[in-house]
Amino acid sequence: MRPLQAFLATEQAGGLLLLMAAAAALIWANSAPGAYEGLWGTPVTLRAGAWSVSEDLRHWVNEGLMTLFFFVVGLEIKRELTTGELRDFRVAALPAVAAVGGMVVPALLYIAFNTDGPGSRGWGIPVATDIAFALGVLAIVGKRVPSGLKAFLLALAIADDIGAIVVIAVFYSSDVSWVALGVAVALFGALALLHRLNVRWIAVYVVVGVGVWLAIFLSGVHATIAGAFLGLLAPARPFQRPVAVSQEAHRVAEETVDDPDPPDADAHHWLRLAELSREAVSPLARLGHGLHPWTSYLIVPLFALANAGVHLRGDALADAFDTNVTIGIVGGLVVGKPLGVCLATWLCIRLGLTTLPPDVTWRQFLGVAALAGIGFTVSLFISDLAIRDPEVREAAKFGILVASVIATVFGAALLWRSGRRATSSGRPEIPE
Repeated sequence: MRPLQAFLATEQAGGLLLLMAAAAALIWANSAPGAYEGLWGTPVTLRAGAWSVSEDLRHWVNEGLMTLFFFVVGLEIKRELTTGELRDFRVAALPAVAAVGGMVVPALLYIAFNTDGPGSRGWGIPVATDIAFALGVLAIVGKRVPSGLKAFLLALAIADDIGAIVVIAVFYSSDVSWVALGVAVALFGALALLHRLNVRWIAVYVVVGVGVWLAIFLSGVHATIAGAFLGLLAPARPFQRPVAVSQEAHRVAEETVDDPDPPDADAHHWLRLAELSREAVSPLARLGHGLHPWTSYLIVPLFALANAGVHLRGDALADAFDTNVTIGIVGGLVVGKPLGVCLATWLCIRLGLTTLPPDVTWRQFLGVAALAGIGFTVSLFISDLAIRDPEVREAAKFGILVASVIATVFGAALLWRSGRRATSSGRPEIPE
């Protein structure tokens, strides 16, 4: 459980920074809209000889830095599938089925309000769950929530991320260049070969990884997908056997004296041992441990700062509430998410595929299902891909903000009340 606990702690702290960044974006965009749009609309060009790529600053954040976010998501998905909660079918079945229900029902609700028009492609907006925000709310509720629910919410959000990655890759990519995509596939093959040959020099992987990102960027498939697939390719086994490293450590310790003459006479032994110790941890774990704080504390808050700046003028708010896009997003996240998660879970339990986590009541489960309606980060990300009309996109972002606030309040209230009831009775509430 330690890797899971570390992941939860980082996401909870990152959720606070994400909330602060979103609030700062709203204040900035409404107090100085020209400065806000002027900064994030600044063109930035990467040039190498005759070749160049030019995008505004917001797109470099969304397609460049967010690739690292999806890379960490890919790492966590692989960790959960190989050594975490999702490696057991019966344990994985519940969040996986719940995630499917929590994606299909919101999408259908959105489509019911947006069968045509400029917002018709936005059905993918309400399908995702924001891990950082949802776990941040759980941290506030604290000990009132059983640990099994925290693990379930994380697994549900990870399964949601898998679905969101598929949705982005399949439905929100532009005209595909098969040549560039073929180059990306070849580079993925080169990475697999490097792993097979036991190549350990990180610079080689970085160069090939940048090549993969560039090839996918030029192919028309959204470039962040490169990050997710690169994360899934990270080796899950260490290069050195931990037992062998431990034996080497004992040997070096026995041959070491406190005051060698000259000083550092045995430094080469310890440097060698430090390298061996590093390789006793899998690249999957090392990369996740090193990059997760950067994505949670810097990249995702920066993404929120660049994308959450919705203009909250009175007429704009009135127009947003009259827009089917806003209604579809709010309905999908606030109603569709918990409804889909609970219906899929009930069906899964009725079929005997799995059970609720230990000491979890249906009231508590509904509270967590409501928190799954916090679709901030990935929902904003998909809205930028799905909707081209600036005014409709603003309405979509407003709907995401409103839905996330409602889901937060509703989910936290349910968990708080169910926790008080369980505490006052001295035992968990019997599932209905």
